[in-house]
Amino acid sequence: MSSVQQVEAAIARIEATDERVNAFTSRTFERARKEALAVDKRRAQGDALGPLAGVPFAVKNLYDIEGIPTLAGSRINRDHPAATADAVLVQRLQAAGAVLLGALNMDEYAYGFTTENTHYGPTRNPHDLSRISGGSSGGSGAAVAAGQVPLTLGSDTNGSIRVPASLCGLWGLKPTFGRLSRRGTYPFVYSIDHLGPMASSVEVLAAAYDAMQGPDPLDPGCHALDVQPSLPSLKTGVDGLRIGQLGGYFHDNASNEARAVAALAAQTLGASDTHVIWPDAALGRTAAFVITASEGGSLHLDDLRKRPQDFEPLSVDRFIAGALQPLDWYLRAQRFRRIYRDRVNALFQDWDVLIAPATPVQAPPIGTEWIEIQGQKLPSRPSMGLLTQPISFAGCPVVAAPMWPQAAGAATTAPGSGGLPIGVQIIAAPWNEHLALRAAFALQEAGVAKLKESPL
Repeated sequence: MSSVQQVEAAIARIEATDERVNAFTSRTFERARKEALAVDKRRAQGDALGPLAGVPFAVKNLYDIEGIPTLAGSRINRDHPAATADAVLVQRLQAAGAVLLGALNMDEYAYGFTTENTHYGPTRNPHDLSRISGGSSGGSGAAVAAGQVPLTLGSDTNGSIRVPASLCGLWGLKPTFGRLSRRGTYPFVYSIDHLGPMASSVEVLAAAYDAMQGPDPLDPGCHALDVQPSLPSLKTGVDGLRIGQLGGYFHDNASNEARAVAALAAQTLGASDTHVIWPDAALGRTAAFVITASEGGSLHLDDLRKRPQDFEPLSVDRFIAGALQPLDWYLRAQRFRRIYRDRVNALFQDWDVLIAPATPVQAPPIGTEWIEIQGQKLPSRPSMGLLTQPISFAGCPVVAAPMWPQAAGAATTAPGSGGLPIGVQIIAAPWNEHLALRAAFALQEAGVAKLKESPL
């Protein structure tokens, strides 16, 4: 297909499905048509094209898009001036030939795991429109799962790429903390925020990640000094990799369905130990909560004082509580984080790749307040990050892989959840994204991890 044909097919799919899914908050169709024409013109001239030539993509609406206010899921940001330039990662994807189709729905200021946005409406799971898509990058996950675009960008502070990838059944990558430039995006928690891609296949995921790599001297939070291509090594397999499966915390806080898909992934990859213990996982999650609340609340303190009524009802109280936390709590959590990262990094002296469930349960219905995990009743919205927060707090790279409980022989226990996915996390040591992507590709090739067409 030509670039124009790819873009027109994506536009037609968005127009046919998005009234039901509600993934897009802004559309840049005319810009996309011009860019697609330009790509085809270069192709006709015999010019070298990038690895993503003509591939349609869209981005979470906390990425700057020239000419559009950067909403970050909020009402308040509507009053801000339009962005004067695209975010760095948007520019890099376009340099690789990808074509931007618009901005995607999210939880307000990225503080949530469900994308039940009061201002712009909830984004719905394409596999069951009565259920959440996950968050905070819920629009990014739903757009890929609905077949609207094969590639999106999200952000992940505590799990916001991996949760929608798990609940919508697609591939997602949370790179190492500091790997990709964050310049031109609206922050949530500066000391934990990650940016990354979500995609319909491992190949597209890896190609997008490679295109976005590279140092950015104007972003002090980007610590990558070189480019480590991952796409060429995808097909080298997992022979020689030391692969384990996390037990303990990651077993105790997972449903039967989540346990089953993690076991299937570990078995497929040839894991040699299924009871690896992640150090201080519960403490890591607690410290992540403290830092998240404190930095998030402080960032929005002025608007919380002046315009509290304009905030999302699901997040405003948490922002206020975070702004009122004692400074000592924040400092203690950051000190613990240094110790925690050392303990986690020591784990990778024995392992190259670790497998764990991505979410504790499959997607619950929109509006669900409580979920049950192994007989324990927990608040639904924050509990979607039970299994992702301890890992992002250490800054490790993770690929979320789409799994399906029926393939793992698991009988689904939640009413109506029989056809829903639930993902696994493929975790590597910092700066070793290529190893996690190799393992992800092996799962894709084995046929146990894949994106399934939505019933829309």
